[in-house]
Amino acid sequence: MTVMGALGYLLRKFDFETAPVVLGLILAPMLEMSFRQSLAMSSGSYAIFVNRPIASVMLFCGLVLLLLSLLPLLRKTLDWRQRLGIDAAHEAEKL
Repeated sequence: MTVMGALGYLLRKFDFETAPVVLGLILAPMLEMSFRQSLAMSSGSYAIFVNRPIASVMLFCGLVLLLLSLLPLLRKTLDWRQRLGIDAAHEAEKL
């Protein structure tokens, strides 16, 4: 309990959201068990996850959402003033 309390403190100190971490800790064992059951039903073939159209669509949507969440890390977004070549301090002086 002390370790989890320390982990929660560190997560808050470094501005991490604790709710997704807790949700992941709770759902991960259930997802892993379902994943193993699916592989057992298909005799170890991963094709079971893309055979049905709804499964393919859901996997594609998940991949798109994952890529969208990584987009800010992949490209350095500049402030719109910097993209136009306008200095924010220079603009403040004008006002």
